[in-house]
Amino acid sequence: MSTASIHDSTYSWLRLGITLLIGMVANAGMWAVVVVLPAIETEFGAGRAEASLPYTLTMIGFAVGNLLIGRVVDRFGVTIALNGAAFGIAAGYGLAVIAPSMFTISLAHLVLGLGTAVGFGPLIADISHWFLKRRGIAVALAASGNYLSGAIWPTMLADVLADSGWRQVYVTLAIVTLVVLIPLSLLLRRRLPDEAHVAAEAASALRARSAGFSPRTLQYILGFAGIACCVAMAMPQVHIVAYCVGLGYGPAVGAEMLSLMLLGGVVSRVISGLAADKLGGVMILLIGSVLQCIALFLYLPYDGMVSLYVVSAVFGLAQGGIVPSYALVVREYMPAKEAGARVGFVLMMTILGMALGGWMSGWLYDLTGSYRIAFVNGIVWNGLNIAIMVMLLLRSRPRAPRAVVV
Repeated sequence: MSTASIHDSTYSWLRLGITLLIGMVANAGMWAVVVVLPAIETEFGAGRAEASLPYTLTMIGFAVGNLLIGRVVDRFGVTIALNGAAFGIAAGYGLAVIAPSMFTISLAHLVLGLGTAVGFGPLIADISHWFLKRRGIAVALAASGNYLSGAIWPTMLADVLADSGWRQVYVTLAIVTLVVLIPLSLLLRRRLPDEAHVAAEAASALRARSAGFSPRTLQYILGFAGIACCVAMAMPQVHIVAYCVGLGYGPAVGAEMLSLMLLGGVVSRVISGLAADKLGGVMILLIGSVLQCIALFLYLPYDGMVSLYVVSAVFGLAQGGIVPSYALVVREYMPAKEAGARVGFVLMMTILGMALGGWMSGWLYDLTGSYRIAFVNGIVWNGLNIAIMVMLLLRSRPRAPRAVVV
């Protein structure tokens, strides 16, 4: 197959479909912990901030895993990375099941997060190499595996949680992870030829942009922006189940709102991916960040059950395209050969923002007895992200073309 026919090919789309399925299973752990949070809090008599620690450590592991596993994918290929991560995910679930305290449960979730990371940044970086003309939608769909996982698993696991407890939820997920991920990983053994990488670098150079910063400086700027937007994003995503329990609606209603939120996020990611191929990653990031800020404001005056269903759907539709757009910005502003490391770092920072936001929201709830200040805190952080995106947009210009060395 010639290099011209490799990118955006039938195989590229088939690989994207397999990637999406893998992401839906690999990412289950980061949403399962949100669903079981009230049950763990009750069993161990923990405060809201302490009960949020398993999620926080899941996201810290998820963040570090995006960076480390991304490098493994660059060097050894995605199949080896997926096999190792599958066993790591199963081990994390198993350790949580036998953990006797909140401290050991939290450590188990650190292991779980490290493995779960394989289903996000590493897969996004891998699939970005197989597309040129449709890279925006390809990245968005690959990233949607994360949200589809969150939309499907909470409602599927709600009955298991109610009937058998949170430990049985984790046993079920451990088995599913091993049964699904290992066979599917074998379908991704094919690697992009070196000459195709060169062709992609040349094509990307024609569309490259610059903001006047070195790649390292821009990476750090994007990293801080990612923290800011995801501290804001974490408040509804991490605490919507606990919020509904506190309002008297119960965990099942909260799980439904989380699923609705994440289904909206999938729609948002697809639309954003299509638009990004025309508007660019920075503009999509700015639009998504502004819409997310508006949606966060809507949580302040409305706390009725029907209102929360509507606002949760609006929030999902608003913010779904934000995180995948960081990967597109990296590909637009930085060399293709650095994609794995740069995408891994920036997505790591967005996930650390989720971890910080999840813990911070629980801490503010414990201080005030209400989530109102936590929502306001998210709005302030969201404003920082908007300011950074406006700055990058104003400084952006086409990058001077340069020769690509074969």
